[in-house]
Amino acid sequence: MARREAIVAVLRRDGRVLVVRRGPTVARPGYWQPLSGKLEPGETQQQALVREVHEEIGLTVSPGAKVWESLTDDGHFRLHWWTAENSTDEPVPDGDEVTEARWVTPEEYLALTPVFEADREFFERILPTL
Repeated sequence: MARREAIVAVLRRDGRVLVVRRGPTVARPGYWQPLSGKLEPGETQQQALVREVHEEIGLTVSPGAKVWESLTDDGHFRLHWWTAENSTDEPVPDGDEVTEARWVTPEEYLALTPVFEADREFFERILPTL
């Protein structure tokens, strides 16, 4: 099976990162993670980042820099981690894909459960270097 491509949006504000709780219509509902989503055919990583953030929480963002790559724990997706700049608007979860959104410190994120191992690695190892 071919591996698919997805983006992860790293939105930061005042030393915090925006994370969401996965909604009831997606795989593994209830998991906490930064915003993410699949690339559509013909779409760039930057286009996917802007589209996914807007669809899932209603924010308009500008892509920053690609800061990391990882694989999902099942190996089905290569995740492209991007920083993004956002307005001061507050996120409004769409309710299906996202049930809750929070601005958290890295320490607060690491105390949430459940989370994916690659996301934990990002908060422990990659985020402190950004």
